[in-house]
Amino acid sequence: MKAKRDREVQTIRLILAALKDRDIAARGDGNAEGIGEDAILSLLQSMVKQRRESIALYEKGGRLELAQQEAEEIEIIENFLPKQMDEGEVEAAIAEVLEETGAQTIKDMGKVMAALREKYAGRMDFGKASGKIKAKLC
Repeated sequence: MKAKRDREVQTIRLILAALKDRDIAARGDGNAEGIGEDAILSLLQSMVKQRRESIALYEKGGRLELAQQEAEEIEIIENFLPKQMDEGEVEAAIAEVLEETGAQTIKDMGKVMAALREKYAGRMDFGKASGKIKAKLC
């Protein structure tokens, strides 16, 4: 705040507000401890995903200044996420989980995705991983 970095302050406030909302909802559902680390990582990833979708819409509509603001927010949010896995690491993780679960057909897709989410929450783009898994199981 003292450095007058308004975009960072605004984005951090958005993150904190979303976390408080999730925490209140979790406590209302009977979870006295609130939300865990996995839920926080999931929230941050969904915030990044929302902003990427917004960038595409803003660019399509010719609102480049708004697209730039969203890109800046993505950079700030990603500072709070663990380092993302590269393509090779994702491929290796998928192969490992396919072997562990014994997945053979597309019917096993849910089991594979659940195992990946459990092991690599916050570090893997599960949308891209899903396409790679489908290609291997079909």
